[in-house]
Amino acid sequence: MTPLIQPTSDKAFAERLVRQNMSSYYDQLGMHWDSALFERDWCRFEAYQLIINACPVGLLCLNHDTQAFYIRELQIEPAWQRQGFGAAAIRYTIDRARQTSIDTLRLRVFCINPAMALYQRMGFYVLKTEGNTHYMERRIV
Repeated sequence: MTPLIQPTSDKAFAERLVRQNMSSYYDQLGMHWDSALFERDWCRFEAYQLIINACPVGLLCLNHDTQAFYIRELQIEPAWQRQGFGAAAIRYTIDRARQTSIDTLRLRVFCINPAMALYQRMGFYVLKTEGNTHYMERRIV
């Protein structure tokens, strides 16, 4: 099953999903959710929902500069994880980057997040690690 990926302005869905999916990492790392930061960043991102059967099941937030496309959020509802939707979102991002002639994708991921395996399968490698975060990159060929 392939999700439909379409632009969204549904900030409430996005914030709920990010908070739900990231809360255990925040707890483990002694971090606290910052709604004001989410609000500020939300206005800067291209936001997309992943849709299955007319229901939102995921979130993809992007932005870019002249050097790279950045995956800022990639969140899938827990019941829909491990079904290829994250990979579909990354392929979508690759296509978006190609439309702008940008040949690099970047993202950050907590070191303890198992999504790291997905990113590595999709061709990302660790550029550096600071604190509890891996900074990853992938070239688009």
